[in-house]
Amino acid sequence: GFVLGALIGQSALLEAVLYPYVVAFQTVPKVAIAPLFVLWFGFDTTSKVVITATIVFFPVLANTIVGLRSAPRDQIDLMKAFTASTWHVFRMVRLPHALPYVFAGLDIGIVLAVIGAIVGEFVGAQAGLGYLILQRNFSMDAGGMFAILIVLSVIGIVLHAVMKMIARRVIFWADAFADIARGG
Repeated sequence: GFVLGALIGQSALLEAVLYPYVVAFQTVPKVAIAPLFVLWFGFDTTSKVVITATIVFFPVLANTIVGLRSAPRDQIDLMKAFTASTWHVFRMVRLPHALPYVFAGLDIGIVLAVIGAIVGEFVGAQAGLGYLILQRNFSMDAGGMFAILIVLSVIGIVLHAVMKMIARRVIFWADAFADIARGG
């Protein structure tokens, strides 16, 4: 998602050509195509990873594009005036301004990854929390289902906290910008 977002964010032509297909793919319910992924990639971990990746892909891509386009035009023009290459403009201006957006997409994506893994396990698994939810559903064990849902919520909260911690370390300057914007 990040790589394609970086390419689309840099090129209006790529956006015009690729983005409509990306949006069309995003509108397809992943639960509906999950059985196809199981057929194509098998019942092992690969199909679950592909299902999860398709769910996580769009938030990362969309936030990367928006982030790259958020770079201040005057800074880009200044870099170009000093004969900076496209790579230098990307690395020194566009990427630093995009990173808060990219991490927002990753934060959304990591929580959605839990959903993707469960969908993958619903479709074709012999173990895992999704499989256990199906088993508890068939045996009408509401307490067991709620226990699994609580575990999934805790996993989501932990993954969210880990992503926030990584973001704070990677984009340490973003908090300083937020303080300046608030007048502090």
